[in-house]
Amino acid sequence: MSRIARLSTADADFEDRFARLIAFESAQDPMIDAAVAEIIADVRCRGDAAVLDYTRRFDRVEAASVSVLEVAHKDLAAALARVPRTQRDALEHAAERIRGYHERQRLESWCFTEADGTRLGQRITALARAGVYVPGGKAAYPSTVLMNVIPAKVAGVPEVVMTVPTPGGERNDLVFAAAALAGADRVFAVGGAQAVAALAYGTETIPAVDKIVGPGNAYVAAAKRRVFGVVGIDMVAGPSEILVVCDAHCDPDWIAMDLFAQAEHDEMAQAIAVSSDAAVLDRIEQAIERLLPGMPRRDVIEAALGRRGALIATRDLDEACAIVNRTAPEHLELALADADSIVERIHNAGAIFVGCYSCEAVGDYCAGPNHVLPTSRSSRFSSPLGVYDFQKRSSLIALSRSGADRLGQIASTLAEGEGLSAHARSARYRVQG
Repeated sequence: MSRIARLSTADADFEDRFARLIAFESAQDPMIDAAVAEIIADVRCRGDAAVLDYTRRFDRVEAASVSVLEVAHKDLAAALARVPRTQRDALEHAAERIRGYHERQRLESWCFTEADGTRLGQRITALARAGVYVPGGKAAYPSTVLMNVIPAKVAGVPEVVMTVPTPGGERNDLVFAAAALAGADRVFAVGGAQAVAALAYGTETIPAVDKIVGPGNAYVAAAKRRVFGVVGIDMVAGPSEILVVCDAHCDPDWIAMDLFAQAEHDEMAQAIAVSSDAAVLDRIEQAIERLLPGMPRRDVIEAALGRRGALIATRDLDEACAIVNRTAPEHLELALADADSIVERIHNAGAIFVGCYSCEAVGDYCAGPNHVLPTSRSSRFSSPLGVYDFQKRSSLIALSRSGADRLGQIASTLAEGEGLSAHARSARYRVQG
């Protein structure tokens, strides 16, 4: 295999090598962007007819109407009944844990009254309609259904519209079973940029939504970029990432497999292990060499580790924490003897897995917190998908007569200072005397 990079903070060229390692340009492919722009314009113009044409062309699915592509609730229930009992139990347990976690995230309206009777507050309302894009084709992603639909329903969204491609007409029971458990209101067997366009602008059959969430390929990502502003989006996600800070307390085979679990997503995924003990990194590298040949997705893992993977030696734990905060990883594992003591020193990470037993793979499916996480260092300023992404905040201002008098004078003075005379007069009209 191509060797995974070894870096050390003690090396003179560390800063340069580290900067190159964590740099990732999510530049748009001009050809993809142009194709997506054409698809979106066509869907806006021709609606259902365009969706049918692209579904026939890209997914090889013939349908007389888009209504035929809608999956009925009875079919979702039938899919749930068909899946093997063990899978159904796993889905149900995962859904229960995800729902329980997200119910704690609900924001509530609040209000307070000042001495003069003026009331100020914040009103929380759910989005009217949310769109969830679920990838399909190479693999089935029931976990994506649960992680995106459940927070929307917990938030109180009245209608969640889900789209999922079904290449060749193959409908995955696990995905539709998850939709039944999560509470998706409408499900369409439509994918690609055409699904994003339909959700953003609406067609004769597919309703326009207020926000689109969920991952997808480069065409879906480009479409989400283009429709942002017409609708909200969760994020445009980059390749998956993991950073593991470890010591001799944890089994090197476990760490190697945790790195593999992210690297197997695609060749651009990033997997990094950091330790102040170089001997630990040696053992992890040996475990990688020993375990990799037996992995079904060996070629993808090897390419990812060779391209963007690294084992980084630090002088101490302080440097390891600094590297974490600079990297701002999507997933962070603290595989340390005293992992709890480090958590407060971490400021930038999408999800933090504390202790050797807390593997990221469990977080992907059933721990409870959302697996839709900020990538490409965006955890410096953004957060995991949650109930709050499906709720809106409205400011509430109810001035009493004396409040209008007092605040009107302040507002008119400031408005005059800005040269906005209508603002000043509007505020002064409410001033007594």
